[in-house]
Amino acid sequence: METNSSPTPLPFMLLFRNSGPETHAHLSPEQRQQLVTRWNAWYDGLAAQGKAVEGQPLELETRVISGAGGERVTDGPFPESKEAIGGYVKLMVSSLEEATAIAQRHPGLAYGLKIEVREMTSHCHLGVKPRKSSGALSAV
Repeated sequence: METNSSPTPLPFMLLFRNSGPETHAHLSPEQRQQLVTRWNAWYDGLAAQGKAVEGQPLELETRVISGAGGERVTDGPFPESKEAIGGYVKLMVSSLEEATAIAQRHPGLAYGLKIEVREMTSHCHLGVKPRKSSGALSAV
């Protein structure tokens, strides 16, 4: 029986911060297009290797729900939008080091993008179980 020495891929999230329009306002249309082209090439290369499995930008508008029973609802964007999550990429890689190296190659870093690297876990300290997307929306 042959054993595979490569480790089982682990899920990581790259969370993009400081990615709003104000971060890129100083760029010319050509520079913005070059950044978009490099950003897409970065993602497409990872997807072709099977390392990036999902990615999505997020709208600037946001709503924060808090308090017992969710009685506090606050609409944004907020002044601290540089810290807001503007998008994400889900990776399947061998380690935190590999996920970090992938994040370090992102072309948006040169323009102020900040990337938070977080391993996804199957065990919540509260006991909440992870759910896999079925790809279909269901009525509640």
